[in-house]
Amino acid sequence: MRSSIDTDDAKSGVERIPHHIAIIMDGNGRWAKERGLMRIEGHKEGAKRVREIVEECRKIGVGYLTLFCFSTENWNRPESEISALMRLFSQYLSSEEKALIKNSIRLKVIGDISRLPYRIQKRISEVEKNTAEMRGLNLILAVSYGGRDEIVRAARKLCIKALEGEIAPDDITESSMRECMYLPDMPDPDLLIRTSGEQRVSNFLLWQIAYSEIVVSPVFWPAFTVSEFYKCLNDYARRNRRFGLTDEQIDNKCAEAAR
Repeated sequence: MRSSIDTDDAKSGVERIPHHIAIIMDGNGRWAKERGLMRIEGHKEGAKRVREIVEECRKIGVGYLTLFCFSTENWNRPESEISALMRLFSQYLSSEEKALIKNSIRLKVIGDISRLPYRIQKRISEVEKNTAEMRGLNLILAVSYGGRDEIVRAARKLCIKALEGEIAPDDITESSMRECMYLPDMPDPDLLIRTSGEQRVSNFLLWQIAYSEIVVSPVFWPAFTVSEFYKCLNDYARRNRRFGLTDEQIDNKCAEAAR
């Protein structure tokens, strides 16, 4: 683990904090395998990193933090691992609820929640309700989630509206599509972090990350310290986000905003 001095140095260099950070928390199983441990031990250690990164995001004023916890494809894993992950998720909801409220963190869960055990569905509903008025940080957990699945669900909703005469096909826009997503009011991620060195988005927030900056960390998620997190933020801060515009157009917009 890096020293507090290293972490402080990393913090001091951050000039621009993303409003919305999304993280693909990858490498739990490989971290465990390297240490001769069962895969679930990697997930347990990864849960500790979740707590640390959530707390840090709350401290520095991040508005939204979306964590990829369990994908639609993860249902294809061995049943024993799925059961262990469900128990770990249930434990997280129970153990962290008081901390979420204390730190004014609002929890939302996106994904095909109907596939989760009923007891977990119930706990999700309870924690979401109990944290609904929190305003310090929006923590979004993607569980049983797939980006393509979300887009297909949104398309179905639009089709139903069209069949019922609420809208015409020509009325379908990016805005109307967004309104059918899980959290239509959620801003798009400014920064997408992927751990473990893998350079793919793995069906995560496919609609929302169209213009997200992507930073890949070589570190497995259970070893992803706060210091490593700030390295990613520093990388992001150095980026020039153009959104399809030229540098000259960006400079003119900044000059106008400064007047």
